Amino acid sequence: MIIAIAFIIITLSGIALITFLPVKAKGVVTLIVVLLNAAGSGYVAVESLMGKSLSVILPGSIITGTIPIRIDALSGWFILIINLVCVTGVWYGLFYMKAYKEQRKKITLHAIAIVLLHAALLGVVSFQNMIAFLIAWEVMMFSAFIGVIFEQEKEATIRAGVNYLMQSHFSVIFLIAGFLWVSYKTGSYDFTAITALSQSQTESGALFLFLLFFIGFAIKSGFVPFHTWLPYAHPAAPAHISGIMSGVLIKSGIYGILRMLMLMKLDYTGIGYFILIISVVSGLYGVMMAIVQHDLKKLLAYHSIENIGIIGIGIGIGCIGLGTDNPILAALGFAGALLHTLNHALFKSLLFYTAGIVYQSAHTLNIEHLGGLIKKMPKTSILFLIAAVAITGIPPFNGFISEFIIYNGLYQWLQNASLVSLLVILFLILGLVLIGGLALLCFTKAFGIVFLGQARKINIEEVKEPPSGQLLPLYLIAFFLFTIGLFPQVFLTMLAQPVRLLVEIPDLTANPFQGQAFDALRPITWAMWVLIGITSIVYLGKRILMRKQKAALYSTWGCGYVAPTPKMQYTASSYMRGYSKLNKPTLLFYKHEKEVDQIFPTEGHYESHAYDKIEKWLIDKPISGIKAFLGIFRFIQNGRLQSYLLYGVMFILLVIFIPMIYSGLDALFDFLKHL
Repeated sequence: MIIAIAFIIITLSGIALITFLPVKAKGVVTLIVVLLNAAGSGYVAVESLMGKSLSVILPGSIITGTIPIRIDALSGWFILIINLVCVTGVWYGLFYMKAYKEQRKKITLHAIAIVLLHAALLGVVSFQNMIAFLIAWEVMMFSAFIGVIFEQEKEATIRAGVNYLMQSHFSVIFLIAGFLWVSYKTGSYDFTAITALSQSQTESGALFLFLLFFIGFAIKSGFVPFHTWLPYAHPAAPAHISGIMSGVLIKSGIYGILRMLMLMKLDYTGIGYFILIISVVSGLYGVMMAIVQHDLKKLLAYHSIENIGIIGIGIGIGCIGLGTDNPILAALGFAGALLHTLNHALFKSLLFYTAGIVYQSAHTLNIEHLGGLIKKMPKTSILFLIAAVAITGIPPFNGFISEFIIYNGLYQWLQNASLVSLLVILFLILGLVLIGGLALLCFTKAFGIVFLGQARKINIEEVKEPPSGQLLPLYLIAFFLFTIGLFPQVFLTMLAQPVRLLVEIPDLTANPFQGQAFDALRPITWAMWVLIGITSIVYLGKRILMRKQKAALYSTWGCGYVAPTPKMQYTASSYMRGYSKLNKPTLLFYKHEKEVDQIFPTEGHYESHAYDKIEKWLIDKPISGIKAFLGIFRFIQNGRLQSYLLYGVMFILLVIFIPMIYSGLDALFDFLKHL
């Protein structure tokens, strides 16, 4: 209770101080408030991961009843992820927002939104009262919306923010429907009522209830086909908001799905297959769309969809393990999903932060306009490269560990698989391999075009490294990328309690990560250390042998051209030309070109833009149909005063005569009854 009261006091006091303090102090106060709330909640989270869950009952109201705050190991794991990303994001944002220091009112609202966003995220994973949960969910959505539309003078930013807000509230409709059903049947708003109802319902009724919750949480997570808000909101927001949204806000949907799986009694096998199909499609579609993007942050946004798909594959495998009474399979699936949730939060936030540095230094995120940035910002370039290698699942970084655990789960499932299951497993392995390969292709393009070569359409002389203070949180994230990759057993030990909550099988020992299925991590870890050792020896040997030699610089051979220009380099589009042609049936491109129709042309122009086919068919087409239908009634609003006066007279006549007609009909029916 004391921690909850202190949390409320710190949050409200911070908001009050932010409102009245000068601009320079607003960011510092925001960071202090987030740090204090992170320290208190982090302490409780660590306790929960050690098996000491916190349960507090707040008084609530007549409508809500008592409001339980239960922080078990699952909540604790997500609290630690939220705190890590929010603290590094606010720290980074202190420097990022200096470019807007003249806009006092906007910065005040932005800082308050960040404090509320952090508090609401912690509330979402802590409240176990349905109404309190929905209030925290709404505060989370609206504060993120305020963060997204910071540059509100841009029409594209407002469109992205409104799109995000509308689709987020569409997800709330499904959550409210599920909660209302539970409260109507049980008379309680406590999350424990969900368990009671799922046990009393038929199998189809429990499945329908789960689907309501799943769709609501899947929209927030960005599973395909509920993903269309995400590629617009992330690029429109400031870089630290993009990092927080991709790192932890969309993970609130993953938390919701896992919480419902933990509370409800279902046909886990059927649910597992359902989640696996959606997840593989999400992973493949996300990375396929990411490859053809020209905007660096939009490319990263589609990779969030890809990684949500990988997390979903882990959840699906865990459900299959529960449904087939295979505790090792379930533990592998859920452990891989939870660890990849942390891993994605780390490398994706690092990628967005480095993209923000590129934007503020080069004033563009168009990949086709960038190039050669490694010469001017080597530290930022190396940090981007580290995160890029991690997201593609290459050792010795963290992305490899979580994906290896998921692969290991598929191998464990393979040993006792039926023919149908075998086909599903092969499909999943192929999907994961394609996701990894395409991600590698995408980030070789992104890093190569943006940071290598020569600048295309930017003034490279204006590009420079950010202050060291802005890079410090990025170094901290990079440290975790290495640490998880080199010491995975430490983090698996932290995951023991969350996994035990999900894998409710009595014969599990104190540590669910025991046995041959998990022993494979040890030789992998040693191999990583050997790789680092060999690389270090080679590097040091080269430095020692070459220390007395001076580096000689020569011009790159230009194939006979004496005046090479940056236009002769590969563009992002030309780099992906083969891929685009191969996947033409799946992708949608809009082309803008000026044809060359002279013997000696003076100019020519060609550009192409990829568009989301799912967005076209599920969003654009229905909206166009609704607009066309409503356009039929456009004649009503014709601008004529006489028409509007006529509408008023008609309305008054209807108000007068409809009750009279109704009374007359009622009297007629009574008369007919007496005949």
